[in-house]
Amino acid sequence: MAAKLRKGDKVIVLAGKDKGLTGEIKSVDPKAGKAVVEGVNIAIRHAKQSQSSEGGRTPKPMPIQLSNLAIVDANGKATRVGFRMDGENKVRFAKTTGDAL
Repeated sequence: MAAKLRKGDKVIVLAGKDKGLTGEIKSVDPKAGKAVVEGVNIAIRHAKQSQSSEGGRTPKPMPIQLSNLAIVDANGKATRVGFRMDGENKVRFAKTTGDAL
């Protein structure tokens, strides 16, 4: 099945502790149904000091469920994704505006 959300898409979080935040998808794991979104679902990871790097607390974005994300349309609102044929090419489009993504 074609992916509705892909790397580089601007998305908004629909549910959870980061509800309402927007960010860009950095990576997608379709098998697990999760995506890593920049600036969303941040966890603090502790790193031990080594000879090459300083230790401390580092913020790291963690994966979030794809069902809790919606793509942002041209108006800046959450929208669902549809598919249509544009000549020979299958393209994704925003259901709210009808614009191709």
